[in-house]
Amino acid sequence: MIHDIAAAIGATSRIVRKRERDGKPAESVIAERTYDIGIKDLWDALTNPERLPRWFSPVTGDLKLGGRYQVEGNAGGTVTVCDPPKTLELTWEFGGTVSWVEVHLHAVSEDETHLQLVHEGHIDPAWAEKYGPGATGVGWDLGLLGLQTHIASGWSKPPEADMEWTRTDEYKLFVRKSSAGWRDASVAAGNNPQIAASAAANTTSFYLGEAPPEGG
Repeated sequence: MIHDIAAAIGATSRIVRKRERDGKPAESVIAERTYDIGIKDLWDALTNPERLPRWFSPVTGDLKLGGRYQVEGNAGGTVTVCDPPKTLELTWEFGGTVSWVEVHLHAVSEDETHLQLVHEGHIDPAWAEKYGPGATGVGWDLGLLGLQTHIASGWSKPPEADMEWTRTDEYKLFVRKSSAGWRDASVAAGNNPQIAASAAANTTSFYLGEAPPEGG
């Protein structure tokens, strides 16, 4: 499915940012990449309920300002900002917790668009030490890969929805490199390198369906 894992990973820049939100410590994972597609078409891929299942997941509800949405088997929430075709912000409500997702689009040219995705949440110290930002980041890397595959080839389902692909060495390498990228971003944000490495190993094991490393 992916001819060049290094290129697929390298197409995305990864940043971890720490700050306060509502008076509590928060951490953001920020993923950015450029797609060979016009800004209006990319916006449509991100918000059209007929296209979302082809690269992400089925989404019901209203992706408009103030609308409620639900990702099948995942989070739901409220659209808090909707400025087509540039900005979409929403709450991400799952498992009794609330975090926040922002998508910002910038037209590089008529046929190129830069995408920035920000997912911010309050820090759970135990969770952060065990899994780190990669728990969120690897999932979004897979989503952005699905978007790229959809744009480039018209692929009709998310890559990770193909159970055969998730058992391949290609998938395993993608997850390992993605997790390593978020480990490096975590360290660059000031997190302890040893804790970041342990968290990355745990995250990798989770996405590969393996037992966590001993002591992880």
